[in-house]
Amino acid sequence: MNLNDANKLPLNELGSVPRFSSAEEAQDYLTQQGVKYVLAQFVDIHGVAKAKSVPVAHLKGVLKAGAGFAGFAIWGVGIEPNGPDYMAVGDLSTLTPVPWQPGIARIVCDGHVQGKPWAFDSRVTLKKQVTRLTERGWTLFTGLEPEFSLLRRSVSGSIEPCDPTDTLAKPCYDYKGLSRTRAFLEKLTESMRAVGIDVYQIDHEDANGQFEINYTYTDCLTSCDHYVFFKMAASEIASDLGLICSFMPKPFANRPGNGMHMHMSIGDGERNLFSDRSDPTGMGLSKMAYHFTAGLLAHAPALTALCNPTVNSYKRLVVGRSLTGATWAPAYISYGDNNRSTMVRVPGERIELRLPDGSCNPYLATAAVIAAGLDGIDRELSAGEPANENLYEWSQDKLKEHGIGVLPQNLEQALDALESDRLICDALGPVADEFLKLKRMEWLEYMRHVSDWELKSYLEFF
Repeated sequence: MNLNDANKLPLNELGSVPRFSSAEEAQDYLTQQGVKYVLAQFVDIHGVAKAKSVPVAHLKGVLKAGAGFAGFAIWGVGIEPNGPDYMAVGDLSTLTPVPWQPGIARIVCDGHVQGKPWAFDSRVTLKKQVTRLTERGWTLFTGLEPEFSLLRRSVSGSIEPCDPTDTLAKPCYDYKGLSRTRAFLEKLTESMRAVGIDVYQIDHEDANGQFEINYTYTDCLTSCDHYVFFKMAASEIASDLGLICSFMPKPFANRPGNGMHMHMSIGDGERNLFSDRSDPTGMGLSKMAYHFTAGLLAHAPALTALCNPTVNSYKRLVVGRSLTGATWAPAYISYGDNNRSTMVRVPGERIELRLPDGSCNPYLATAAVIAAGLDGIDRELSAGEPANENLYEWSQDKLKEHGIGVLPQNLEQALDALESDRLICDALGPVADEFLKLKRMEWLEYMRHVSDWELKSYLEFF
């Protein structure tokens, strides 16, 4: 199908979904809207959406006992073949239609085993950290910025940008690249807005076929739910068009990768506790915000494993010029005033963690971020002086002189850092050991893989 042949959804205004007080009320509403099935949806340890399709008449069962799954069939939930069922119990506040699939709705679920929240479940893990905030009267607000590659398979089977005319050496913000993919981008945007997720900017990013869609911030748990919904929408709308929407961190070696920047602030219901306009640095941050930032810096190596959980992630976290002449990924443990060469950027009265990429499990990454930030607050850690220069141009000696460390440069290094960071591991609970086990297996498989580069380099060399 031609990219511009897609039927647009007749949705222009920001939609809203009613809040329901009971399963019966929700079932009546869904029936009136022509919805026949509800996806009982959760994520595995990789952050990949999993679901069962449940007839609307049985929604009450999802809200009470939950939809049942064989736990051993799901990555990272700590259940053996002889173990109990994994029950996905719906959160009624998350029930929404699925605009790109008429007749379908989605409800976000928490994992339960034998009637109790399951500690291996990613959303349950995040909710434990959110509770630590609410006990202090605080809410962490996050705005997630997903970058993605819109691709297609060529006749030969290789992967290439979906638009064959998207060939500029420096395509960021290019009008033609944006316009020629508008059918996909508009349908994705309208699907998000139809359920009240307010998209406010769409742009072509710095790699061919790369885009970013920005939507408004909210509390961190809802942000994660929205991010999973966004990926579900993007992948299926692309598939309907014969395309591939990829959140792979680095699909092309010579082009910028796909990040998932996380903007953050903490509020108490009345004000932004990260804001202080009397900040002598001019960045508008409070002491709390600096302590939170210091916690992120102190635990940066361990956070890297959760924010960049694949072998491919570390093709992005390197210093070196891409074909466009730019790199946007952090390499150094640092922060600075609106400085995109640092790990933490301060755009004003909030902070932006530039570390995560498109492959991260947002629930686990956010849980680790809360644990690190609260450690910085509780211990009143110092973030040190901001780095307001282009760190990509600094020498190793200059970096050492300023006490700026380097982020782990491969998955094994990041896993070692996570395993040795007891505060982060304790915050994640049993998920940490499960994550480490699976990711060390991934690293081992990668190290044993014989690549095309090796064959080309060595097959007849000797």
